[in-house]
Amino acid sequence: MTSWQIIILASIAVFALKLAGYLVPPSLLERPRPARIANLMTVALLAALIVVQTLGAGTRIVFDARVPALIVAAGLLAVRAPFIVVVAAAATTAALIRLLT
Repeated sequence: MTSWQIIILASIAVFALKLAGYLVPPSLLERPRPARIANLMTVALLAALIVVQTLGAGTRIVFDARVPALIVAAGLLAVRAPFIVVVAAAATTAALIRLLT
């Protein structure tokens, strides 16, 4: 298969999945269980994205300045600090660690 064939096949698959989402009756989505699964799926995907972006470097797992910065950010979010403070503290932590190493 060529690259264009794979792209076209993937596009068709994504379109079919999107169309299937529109064909699901609203009464099914309003039930408590599917709503809870959808909410938890969003949180799980966001957590996975954060882990991949923090620890991933190509196909390797890397522990560098991003890990302590993420820990600082999580701690500040746990005490409900303002978001701008969380971002600034995490960036400062990563910058200081990179400066010292």
